[in-house]
Amino acid sequence: MTTVTTRAASVPKALPPHPLRAEVVRGFPPLAGAAVLLMLGVLLTASSRTWQGGWAETAALTHDALLIALPLAAAAGCWQGGRERRRHTEELWGTAVRAPLHRLLASALPVALWVAVGYLVAVALAALATWPYSMGDHPHLTRVPGDTAALMAAALLGHLVGRVVPTQLAAPVLGVVGYAGLGMAARQNALDALDPAAFAVAGTHPVWWQPLAMAAWTLGLALALTLVYAARRRATALLPLAAALTAGALLVQGGSGMWRSDPLADRQVCDTSTTPAICVNARYAGLLPEVTTALSRATGRLSGVRNLPVRWADRQGTPRAGEVQLPTLAPFGWYVVRGRLMQPQQYAWEAVAALSGHGDCVDRSEGAMLADDAVQAYLAPSPFQSHFDARQAEGDAPTRAQLRRSLAARAKLAGMDEQRRRAWLSAYFAVRAHCGTEGMPSL
Repeated sequence: MTTVTTRAASVPKALPPHPLRAEVVRGFPPLAGAAVLLMLGVLLTASSRTWQGGWAETAALTHDALLIALPLAAAAGCWQGGRERRRHTEELWGTAVRAPLHRLLASALPVALWVAVGYLVAVALAALATWPYSMGDHPHLTRVPGDTAALMAAALLGHLVGRVVPTQLAAPVLGVVGYAGLGMAARQNALDALDPAAFAVAGTHPVWWQPLAMAAWTLGLALALTLVYAARRRATALLPLAAALTAGALLVQGGSGMWRSDPLADRQVCDTSTTPAICVNARYAGLLPEVTTALSRATGRLSGVRNLPVRWADRQGTPRAGEVQLPTLAPFGWYVVRGRLMQPQQYAWEAVAALSGHGDCVDRSEGAMLADDAVQAYLAPSPFQSHFDARQAEGDAPTRAQLRRSLAARAKLAGMDEQRRRAWLSAYFAVRAHCGTEGMPSL
């Protein structure tokens, strides 16, 4: 006899789908991720002028958005946590074979995962929006792991609140209270080390271990409370709690040592073909040609003039010896928008105004002010000069007389021959920082 085996016997049985899969792909969790993505998308789009084109600015804004994203994640977790109460299925779930911790995680983890996905997609989209306009820096992604972990922890903690607090208002109230609490914490410098939503400091980035410690701090606390609430052996909560407290201690003791200044923020990229040389911050090296073009009229007319500063420099604080402050390129939204220099004429006028070097003078003499006005009008006139002149022309007699003297001084400087004008400008810049009239050439 020949043994006949059926085809069905040779086909392996398909594994049943994991219970977590249905929670992940259906229901509220994907909506929670979409809400985080939408919120960040609206925030980033509305403020795109202030960050698009700068990697440091993009990273700072996506991090600072946690002030809103964390309460939203907590509210989403809280809403999911109260699902069984709203459905009146608590008693039915109590008869399930699965342990309480398994049931809780099967409901809480999908929201935490989707919230993290929504945030990561927003960060990726912001990076793609910055890439075409980047000006010399590199992507700043150091804080993304810690920020993502904090969002997941907020969703887990919110889920616990939703299970404990028996009201449908728990989710919106938790979101409002969370936002207010984070806003108050942002004003307390002592809490910055432990605050996952503490505002980013411009020109700095964390050491490599700070995001890992922040992730252990936030997720450790969330997991410890989850185990205390649902685990059969609550002593197991001691392990994540110990990890959280250790990470928190490291964050507090690290203090300002956890932050490093951006090396590019202290560097200058210069065009030495002009006089004075033109230097911009290395983070915006791609803007140097546009800045050079904006100042081309001034640098062209200063050719051959002596006693000039060595360079225009884009630095924070007091200019160094031989330097004069260039109008700052940051924050974005005024002079720089999406990697382009806006209002070049206004930019050049402010650069030339700084070149005159009398910002600390309280009482500038009339002759010196006439000379300053003539030099600025010759090198880089203000785009609003005609408007100012028209306003003066409509003023009283002393104002009109002042305008006539200014126009005469401008015309006299512009009418000089090249050699005489270079000599006059050389004498002017030799005493440019003086507040009095001593040594100031007359017009």
